[in-house]
Amino acid sequence: MLFGTSENDEDRSRVEIKAKGVDMESQKDLELAEKEQALPLEIQEKRRKGILRTGFTTGTSATAATKAALIALLSQKFVNYVSVSLPKGGIMNISIVNTTKEQYSVTAAVIKDAGDDPDVTDRAEICSTVSLTNKVGIISIDGGKGVGRVTKPGLGIEIGKSAINPSPTKMIERAVSEVAAERLKDHGVKVVISVPRGEEIAKKTDNPRLGIIGGISILGTTGIVYPYSTASFAAAIRQALDVAQAMGDQYVVLTTGGRSEDFAKELFDDALPEHCFVQMGDFAGYSIRQCALKRIQKATIAGFIGKLTKMSMGIKQTHVRGSHVDMEFMAQVASECYPRVSMSILEEIRKANTARHVSEIITTHKITGFFDLICKKVYEHMLEYLKGGLQLEVIMFDFDGKVSGQFPRGAS
Repeated sequence: MLFGTSENDEDRSRVEIKAKGVDMESQKDLELAEKEQALPLEIQEKRRKGILRTGFTTGTSATAATKAALIALLSQKFVNYVSVSLPKGGIMNISIVNTTKEQYSVTAAVIKDAGDDPDVTDRAEICSTVSLTNKVGIISIDGGKGVGRVTKPGLGIEIGKSAINPSPTKMIERAVSEVAAERLKDHGVKVVISVPRGEEIAKKTDNPRLGIIGGISILGTTGIVYPYSTASFAAAIRQALDVAQAMGDQYVVLTTGGRSEDFAKELFDDALPEHCFVQMGDFAGYSIRQCALKRIQKATIAGFIGKLTKMSMGIKQTHVRGSHVDMEFMAQVASECYPRVSMSILEEIRKANTARHVSEIITTHKITGFFDLICKKVYEHMLEYLKGGLQLEVIMFDFDGKVSGQFPRGAS
């Protein structure tokens, strides 16, 4: 059953109510993952003691740099710190590492600090160059070197504009208004955000896939980076689905990581554009709920035996503590295969070290249907979890990139 649009208002209301239910369940998925994720031991200990260090976003960095540069431009004072108003209330004090003055402009720089979060933009230099214009009362904000440009729809930013998201844009506008309220009565202010290493850093992000070219995005809904929060990963999944939908594509391939994505791209060859491949990581349940919420018509889940086995056991967030592959479960799956699997092989599976080890046992003994059955159980659990609303397919790769299992068979 697919979500559809109806000319009947009552039908449309039912769809909207269902979508709200899916969204609430998605939030529960994230809360579970946030609470139960498997973290490095050092981070677990810091979390237990309540001493995980928060950081600040690229948006907060850009705002602080803008404020410092504008103060220097208008008052000739070079400051070491500025206070930034955060989108959801509160103030953050940010250190300014460098300020330089040209004839008609000033540039200030901030080093982005992600706290204890493993953020690829951590320690990146975020710069803002400000100058006055003749456009009275107008605050113009653009991206310079190292800030990406939007080339695809679905990102909430007009194509051709710099990838400075709405929340940071509002933060920068507020900072400019705070500092230059009087000057805006007879001038405008131009702000250009740049990131010297932005193009290099962007290669480690999803920006190229999403059609953001030439650098990183200036982001941050709250202005604060919360260490090991699932929010940023979840936002990346939603954004990727939004781009696919905005490009008119209703079929996505959800992969568990970079390697499975590479194999999926080879499998589909040129049948799907790159933006249709979405790395869901461990967030299988969340990702398919989002597909349904956004009315994507079909999704293929693609991965290897380990994570697919966890999903076939009914685990929707495959990185949570305790989500280990159960060898007894895998032996049970093998016992459902035909022809009948001997007790000695089942015992060998029970004693296996890893899911990969089990796959080697299955292959060695030429047990047919095992990998397809794992895929079928993933399909059934995910469809039950979703309560309909999405055409689904599950593909398992072996470690050489060949399709070892699939359900439904021949669906692609």
